[in-house]
Amino acid sequence: MLKPSSIKSHSYEPTPATGLVAYFSMEIAINPLMPTYSGGLGMLAGDTLRSAADVSAPMVAFTLVHRKGYFRQMLDADGKQTEDAQPWRVEDFCTEEAPRVTVSVENRIVSLRAWRYDVVGRSGHVLPIYLLDSDLPENSDWDRRLTDHLYGGDSNYRLQQEILLGMGGVRMTHALGLPINVYHMNEGHAALLTLALLESQTGGGPLGQVTETDIEAVRRKCVFTTHTPVPAGHDRFSMEQARRILGAERTDRLQSLNCCHEGLLNMTYVALRFSRYCNGVALKHGEVSQAMFPEYKIDAITNGVHGPTWVSEPFAEMFDKHMASWRRDHLYLRNAIAIPFGEMLAAHAHSKESLLAEVASRTGLVLNPKVLTLGFARRAATYKRADLLFHDPERLLRIAQAAGGLQILYAGKAHPQDEPGKALIHNVIEKAKQFSGADLRVVYLENYDWHLGAALTAGVDVWVNTPLRPYEASGTSGMKAALNGVPSLSILDGWWIEGCIEGVTGWAIEDGADDVAEAESLYHKLETAVAPTFADPEQWARLMQTTIAMNGSFFNTNRMIKQYIGNSYYPQTMNLPRPQTVVAETANAR
Repeated sequence: MLKPSSIKSHSYEPTPATGLVAYFSMEIAINPLMPTYSGGLGMLAGDTLRSAADVSAPMVAFTLVHRKGYFRQMLDADGKQTEDAQPWRVEDFCTEEAPRVTVSVENRIVSLRAWRYDVVGRSGHVLPIYLLDSDLPENSDWDRRLTDHLYGGDSNYRLQQEILLGMGGVRMTHALGLPINVYHMNEGHAALLTLALLESQTGGGPLGQVTETDIEAVRRKCVFTTHTPVPAGHDRFSMEQARRILGAERTDRLQSLNCCHEGLLNMTYVALRFSRYCNGVALKHGEVSQAMFPEYKIDAITNGVHGPTWVSEPFAEMFDKHMASWRRDHLYLRNAIAIPFGEMLAAHAHSKESLLAEVASRTGLVLNPKVLTLGFARRAATYKRADLLFHDPERLLRIAQAAGGLQILYAGKAHPQDEPGKALIHNVIEKAKQFSGADLRVVYLENYDWHLGAALTAGVDVWVNTPLRPYEASGTSGMKAALNGVPSLSILDGWWIEGCIEGVTGWAIEDGADDVAEAESLYHKLETAVAPTFADPEQWARLMQTTIAMNGSFFNTNRMIKQYIGNSYYPQTMNLPRPQTVVAETANAR
């Protein structure tokens, strides 16, 4: 991990001959000490950019600064969640850029500046991330707070933030002199960048005079990744909000270009309308998205995770010993099949000891490293069904007793306005108190974040995921676990449809007609497959080998970013110039 003092010293000098991809995301997990992310979307964005830097991809990125973060989660003894801000000092990590740009928000002029954080790849390549910031003295008190909270406030606040990210971001690329060939919208939050490009294309003239040629010129520059398989999960705003906040002329033009749906301004439709390439984030999600938006062609590029970020230290040392080139090319992880069983088990034992030490530090509970330990950590949304494990708690207890004990570690935040999600956390904690004992220990860890996620995915024995199909677009936590030899016990949805080889990379919870049927499959697999395999160290070591070799070698952003470059950014069939690589030629670029 880079220290703040080393980050500021890197130089980055784009030239007019250099074509860049500008990656826009409302949240990016940049640094564990910078709360600029909420969960999976932000983690994916950060891993994408770390791998892009590793392969020297010519990219820059834009997000908002989120000075107050997402939120810190506190859980009381009854499982009630409360939240607090996560203020941080941007100047401790980033360098302020000189340019200022303005955007119109609700007929107000809002000024923006950018802070730069440099991601340095394994070869020294520098990828700048620009964090847009409205906390400037020329702005009103309200406008100064627009870049404070990630997903904070109401839908009015959200739309204003999306104007700053999309339209402000495009204007900042011009102010910084960045030669952008491709604009990548990571989810619909940044869709209004297309409107800024359209206005630039027409020289700021009346939007009513936009031609198909103008629209096509914008489309050739834009690509879009959708992450949401649920219609209600796509950002939508009333026409009243859009006209008031975005402006009547802009709103009417977007409406005339079929960017509205069911009487609402729909940011997914905005992004789809102005993109030459669109993709979902797993093969199944691509199919689901194609069915949701049949008038647009939607491809699929399955997500991944950044190996060097998520492989625990014991496993990294083991990989370095047996597969020295794995950091450069994750396909070398296929050779994990030859790592001796004893080394594999020892590396996991060290990771598990570190996790249980973290649990003890946070809760005072001392868990048994010899006992089968399950991990379940993700955003506390009802469709993720964190309580499916407790559908029949008496049976779960019997399984635990027969297995010689069972430990389950939970973590996950509910959005502050998601009351059903908060109720789900409360329910899990109540069940944990009721049934936890000598044979079954259940712990809910508060304030799920980067550090805790890394400890959990490396240290548990089995990763559990129980979403309601087909609402898991991809999921990446199980991919992090796989890199550390941790198999999954999961519903066949998202990435797991592609990653599950029964008994080789984990186990599938079979599709059922309802929660009862799927809980029955979960218990059956836990009782007849997971626990017996865990009881045989040699079988378990072989399972860990194949999990890394089959899934760790493929479900990573090293592979994923190369797919984006070849299929989305610069496909062979597109008559677009291939960019030169931009590398920071400084002595301290590492």
